[in-house]
Amino acid sequence: MKDRLWTREEVAQGVRAGQSLVIYNGQVLKISDAWLAQHPGGKLAILHFVGRDATCEIDGFHSPQTLLGRLPHFVVGRVEYGAEGWTPLMPPLETGWVRKEGKDGKVRWVNEAGHVDTHDEREILLVKKADLVDPAGPPLSALEPQPTTLLQKAQHSHAIALRELHEQIKSKGLYQCRYITGYGPEVLRYTLFAALAVWLYRREWYLLSAVSLGIFWHQLTFTAHDLGHCGVTHDWTIDRVLGIFIADFLGGLSIGWWVDNHNVHHLVTNHPTHDPDIQHIPFFAITPQFFNSLWSTYYNRVMEFDAPSRFLIRFQPYLYYVILSLARFNLYANSYVFLAKGDRGKWRTAEFVCIALFWTWFGLVLSGVPDWRTRLAFFMISQIVPSPVHVQIVQSHFARSTVDMGPWESFPDRQLRTTTDISCPDALAWMHGGLQLQVTHHLFPRLPRHNLKAASALVKEYAKENGLEYAEFGLFETNGQVLGVLRDVANQVEVFCKIAKAEAEGNLSQGN
Repeated sequence: MKDRLWTREEVAQGVRAGQSLVIYNGQVLKISDAWLAQHPGGKLAILHFVGRDATCEIDGFHSPQTLLGRLPHFVVGRVEYGAEGWTPLMPPLETGWVRKEGKDGKVRWVNEAGHVDTHDEREILLVKKADLVDPAGPPLSALEPQPTTLLQKAQHSHAIALRELHEQIKSKGLYQCRYITGYGPEVLRYTLFAALAVWLYRREWYLLSAVSLGIFWHQLTFTAHDLGHCGVTHDWTIDRVLGIFIADFLGGLSIGWWVDNHNVHHLVTNHPTHDPDIQHIPFFAITPQFFNSLWSTYYNRVMEFDAPSRFLIRFQPYLYYVILSLARFNLYANSYVFLAKGDRGKWRTAEFVCIALFWTWFGLVLSGVPDWRTRLAFFMISQIVPSPVHVQIVQSHFARSTVDMGPWESFPDRQLRTTTDISCPDALAWMHGGLQLQVTHHLFPRLPRHNLKAASALVKEYAKENGLEYAEFGLFETNGQVLGVLRDVANQVEVFCKIAKAEAEGNLSQGN
């Protein structure tokens, strides 16, 4: 069975039949529904690559132990690559087709979203429509990607070159985590800020204590990020346990939600319909495409461009830092909604317990502050001080391309097109926690943070050899670019509203 040669048409028919078929290194992987539900990286990370070659993505996100030990169990055959590689199919999820369980317990295909008419027929952006149950599934035409100007042979060549680069990175030992010289100073820094927060609190300098606690949380976020990517011990269980301790118990946030969200961001970076990291309606829109009230395949809801959205987005360049200063509250909300809806067995239970313990110890800290005004100030300061991490996260992507190039685009092309590095002196690198090297991190997400700089030199050489842009700008320049994008979109809101009003009044066709 594993030697069966699949044609592209057979893969398409299998997808229509409800099979989650993914191409990896010339092999056909059939992912069961049971594993989709339990996949540590979330089911969407798989569904976005049904019918596609996901070799670079799978290699980047999984350890050698997983690739050698677990992956072979999913192999059901092979395909033949030509000089142009695998000709991709369009994943049903990305054209609005999903499989849902009905009231009778049977799973059927449902078409829940349709295409937005855009100026570029290559782009597929989704808007909500009434669910259409169709047991036959998506038509074969829906599995055919839109025409592209990309040269498939070049895309395949870039992917092969990235795999060669990956082997070079591994051979140089860059996957070896630097526990002493890398995380040693980090742990000392965390201990310093935690101890300082306690000392200031006991001296009754409560607001300074809140500042120190906020810095402690800000710095811990980077290690939680590393653990979520299995970039510390490279053992999924150990990294997850440590992640729950740091994110849930010490920070009150769900590491499970973050991994689920962040993996999708890494795989479909800056796609308006699919990437949750740029879906911030009603507060932000980094492309006018959000004016179409797009459907989010991650949140499974409409991102309604309503009156509050139109008002807030007009002022988004002025509200940008203010809103990001309060972004930690959004993390709490997303974390708890995810845990309430999700089902991750023992890990979900462990997260609930640790988050309850977080609010217990943090509640005791707040109760020790003598009056309600100081208590409120302590709470708000501690939540706002970590907010630079949100600026650090979005600045690598908000000013980059949001165009959908379709499944033709290779993994390295997509990451280099949508991501930028932030140049900074080595002495200040600890403040960024590795987030300043996002290009290399997006290509090799499991790579230990303290080895990213060495790897980035190799990635720059790779980009140059393959004619790809490696974007890198200074901190202030990057923030200026982000504000410029926000300003451009804000300026278009008024034009959009005038056109919408004219259409509603029937004046547009009369030339008024």
